[in-house]
Amino acid sequence: MTRKARNAGRMAALALAAGVVLSSCAPVYRNHGYVPTDQQLSMIEVGRDTRETVGDFIGKPASSGVLDSGGWYYVGSRWRELGWREPQEISREVVAISFDQGGRVSNIERYGLKDGRAVPITRRVTDSNIKGPSFWGQLLGNLGVLDASQVINGDRPPN
Repeated sequence: MTRKARNAGRMAALALAAGVVLSSCAPVYRNHGYVPTDQQLSMIEVGRDTRETVGDFIGKPASSGVLDSGGWYYVGSRWRELGWREPQEISREVVAISFDQGGRVSNIERYGLKDGRAVPITRRVTDSNIKGPSFWGQLLGNLGVLDASQVINGDRPPN
């Protein structure tokens, strides 16, 4: 093999390695969830359509309110992964469809990351009201239990 051929082979291997390294830095995009388009939402009439007709037009969502009268929430997000870095959410859309007591559509809203509004996908129905003593309450509650002789001698306090 000639010197020129060897150099050409090395250059080709180097170019291939550089291509592999650079292609591993290309961003990878992932889409999660489903959000109906504006065209699909335009088929829904507020005050006329029901849960059944909304389900027929755009499908039932993966998330809905806890109660039967709760709304339907369609959530979609787009993530960007770049090499070894942590994935970053670059867009999020939430379409919230509210229903009245009769099961008819009362409102349709669309939110995005820029809106910064939280949609209550889950609700806490009950509050336990069980509270334990605080750190300071526990610390101050143990003041009269031990005396110095028990600590020095290693005796345990009486129960």
